[in-house]
Amino acid sequence: MPNPNAPFHPIIYVRGYAMTEREQDETTADPFCGFNLGSTVYRATPEKNKPAKKFIFESPVLRLTSDFGYTDIYENGLDIMDPDWEGTIPPRSIVIYRYYEQASALLGTGKTPEISDFAKGLSQLILRVRDLVCAHPGSGITVEDFRCYLVAHSMGGLVCRALLQNPDLGDDQARRSVDKVFTYATPHNGIDMDGLNVPKWLSAADMNNFNREYMARYLKLENLYKITRRVDWLSEESFPSDRFFCMVGTNRADYEVAMGLSRTFAGHGSDGLVRIENASVWGVNAKGQVSTPCATAYAYRSHSGYFGIVNSEEAYQNLTRFLFGDIRVDIWVDVEAVQLPPEIQGKLVNALYQFELLASPRGKRWYLTRRVAEEDSVACRSHEDLVDPANKSARSIFLSSVFLANRARVNPMRPSLAYGLTLGVRVPDYEVERKFWPDGHYEGEYLFRDTLVVEIVPPQQAGESWSVTFDWQSKNLGRASQSLAYNTLKSGKLQMAVPFGSKSAPGIAGQLRFVVSAWND
Repeated sequence: MPNPNAPFHPIIYVRGYAMTEREQDETTADPFCGFNLGSTVYRATPEKNKPAKKFIFESPVLRLTSDFGYTDIYENGLDIMDPDWEGTIPPRSIVIYRYYEQASALLGTGKTPEISDFAKGLSQLILRVRDLVCAHPGSGITVEDFRCYLVAHSMGGLVCRALLQNPDLGDDQARRSVDKVFTYATPHNGIDMDGLNVPKWLSAADMNNFNREYMARYLKLENLYKITRRVDWLSEESFPSDRFFCMVGTNRADYEVAMGLSRTFAGHGSDGLVRIENASVWGVNAKGQVSTPCATAYAYRSHSGYFGIVNSEEAYQNLTRFLFGDIRVDIWVDVEAVQLPPEIQGKLVNALYQFELLASPRGKRWYLTRRVAEEDSVACRSHEDLVDPANKSARSIFLSSVFLANRARVNPMRPSLAYGLTLGVRVPDYEVERKFWPDGHYEGEYLFRDTLVVEIVPPQQAGESWSVTFDWQSKNLGRASQSLAYNTLKSGKLQMAVPFGSKSAPGIAGQLRFVVSAWND
């Protein structure tokens, strides 16, 4: 029988990498391993001569408790892995995987186990949580129907993937119990410093955990790695890619580790430690072919610290919508044509097109996803990619995922779930005959930029159809009045498209494509 508590399953938090002995001791001394940390930031205000206002984010633990009724599982100073622990735990429990205890000098031996051992320990913890939740009075959950969520930061996401992707690590029953995985700033394709991947011989402080050749072994991706030299693949046979979410940080400036040396060597296009291009995952089928991107969103937050990605409103909203939301929207842009300025048509041209995206739900003060050129988080395609008729895949660009929630509607009486989406395509720095072309170039200009408002009303009862309306705000400000047609894919998801742009020179034309489905239905 279905789990009667869905979608509110236990959340198991898997923290990130702790390099030094001191960091490992601080981690084990903290009951929530950092998941309880909040942040306080300032927001600018429109009032003249008035200071910015404080904006406080309490922490993921407190918000999950106050918003969704979750609770921690500590009792009488013990946790559930202690042999003296007695009792059961409710389905809405937050469980911390304290895998650094055995590595710390405070509570363990001071010797750090391998990441494969961490994965096996996670398997044991999942089965322990399963047994305690199923034994809880009134839970109504059988062992077969038990499900849990894995929420991980940084290296914690690699621990989760090692369990899910490597059948030699852990128990199949534990793997089957995982319903969804959410990762913050995980180096899914390893860590690069100054353009070089962490070498496999760098065993000091276990830095080789982020070497791609070593990762390929503990993730069971040796064959794919030999072909692609990448390890950011999730086999659909091991775990469904549409149940995996990657939250990507794009702000390197606020990452203060090693007095700023980390962000210096990680470089632009990173969160201060993990490069943006290495922080997401793609699903592959049994033949090793790319099937679909995992859900991905971007936030202007650093890897960790006071303004880190875990203790941010943006990441929390993505987390809770992914776990408990009602609608999923995957956003693509399909480019049909690009036109060069008339003066350089027919010449040898090199250009890079940058695609920006910002998306926010109605009535909110933050973005669910944010990709802009100044933060090096845009999707890019070369001019050669977009004019090559044989390279169709390069002209279909995955931009982000957005999850919407009925609970978060500003007006509960209004049935639609709405969000605004700003699409921008920057004017490239055209190079003509291998030289920069200054004539007609104005820095920061756009080939296209506009905001689309989309309102979605899912079926209210059996037999009804979806209702989707939209409007470009340059033409109908504050409205979404035009009906948007859709077709149903074999998967049961809906696909709809909105044309954008112009084929005049210079210009770009194509369509924004949305793949929409009910979530947690």
